[in-house]
Amino acid sequence: MPDPLTIERPRDVRSALREGMARLRAARTPSHTLAAELLLMHTLGRDRAWLYSHPESPMDASAAENYFALIARRAAGEPTQYLTGKQEFWGLEFEVNPGVLIPRPETEHIIEVALERLGPRGFRIDPRTGAPTPPLRIADVGTGSGCIAVALARELPHAEIFATDISEAALAVARRNAARHAVSARIHFIRCDLLAAFLYSPLAPHPSSLPLDLIVSNPPYVARDASATLPREVREHEPHVALFGGPAGAEIYPCLIEQSGQLLRSGGVLVLELGHDSAPRVRSILERGTAWTAVKITNDLAGIPRVIAAERV
Repeated sequence: MPDPLTIERPRDVRSALREGMARLRAARTPSHTLAAELLLMHTLGRDRAWLYSHPESPMDASAAENYFALIARRAAGEPTQYLTGKQEFWGLEFEVNPGVLIPRPETEHIIEVALERLGPRGFRIDPRTGAPTPPLRIADVGTGSGCIAVALARELPHAEIFATDISEAALAVARRNAARHAVSARIHFIRCDLLAAFLYSPLAPHPSSLPLDLIVSNPPYVARDASATLPREVREHEPHVALFGGPAGAEIYPCLIEQSGQLLRSGGVLVLELGHDSAPRVRSILERGTAWTAVKITNDLAGIPRVIAAERV
């Protein structure tokens, strides 16, 4: 009996796609149809419209071999985004690899909330007065792929952004993404834990960069004790340093909030992504002190508390 994974040259694009879908379905791969499409698009360098408008186009043996090798890796649990090396975020394409978290659609709420909170400060020209708006100084803590920093740089052309991460591998990816989207000149990448470089390091940004107008972060917030509940694509392939925030998952927030309170100007904005059950604890930290006001939680499209924002008194 032939090995079901033996690669045979498919006659055309249609048969290759059908076989890819079938193999991923048999492996119980989530969103197997989409994964098969994306991997074939990546292999052929074509878009989805081309796949379905040219179903009878032949595939050579080399392309077929490459495609089914990717299908096998996806069936074994590797995320599609790491296999293609890219993921869309905020309408922009970002390079991703196993050194960075894969940007999720729900993280776009950070951008939305930040822009809403900035209000007229987010425009180069004040819409009320017609006068130039003072430059913005922003920190993106735990930048990873740089998706938040790059998206904000594109939306706020008068902003100077400091993007920190503890991982040099992640910063390398973020630098390439900033260059890809032509915002490298306005983003400074700094290797440090949270905002430590601003507070404790002799290599801290120049004092003229402070205080900050906005601090944003999608910090590690998964409980290490919940590791077994994660999809294997996440648990086995995404970087643990960017996933796990401690035994309960919320341990990173108190330090991040304290540091932010020291660095934001009066009226400055803090915007943080939340873990699925961290909202009560994080809100309590912000509300029990005297440093913060206008605390508000924004739910994602699934109704889950996703982003918390506050202003520095």
